[in-house]
Amino acid sequence: MSGNEAMFEQIKQLIDPFNKKEINLSRDTRFADDLEWDSLTVMDFVAAVEDEYDIIITMNMQAEIENVGQLADAVEKLNG
Repeated sequence: MSGNEAMFEQIKQLIDPFNKKEINLSRDTRFADDLEWDSLTVMDFVAAVEDEYDIIITMNMQAEIENVGQLADAVEKLNG
């Protein structure tokens, strides 16, 4: 399993408590369209990711992250 694939799997585990519709997650799963998260859910999830990896995801970065794969890539880069 590549480093990025491992990060993807970790992100999937973090998403599970927020995945109320039990959507089957892929790298292309979109937070707003597929998971239908509102802004409060997104904020709670971002806080969970930041706590888990001891990173800060800026508002600019959040605006660019639309799917699970992009989040995994961003966390891996920040966690570097």
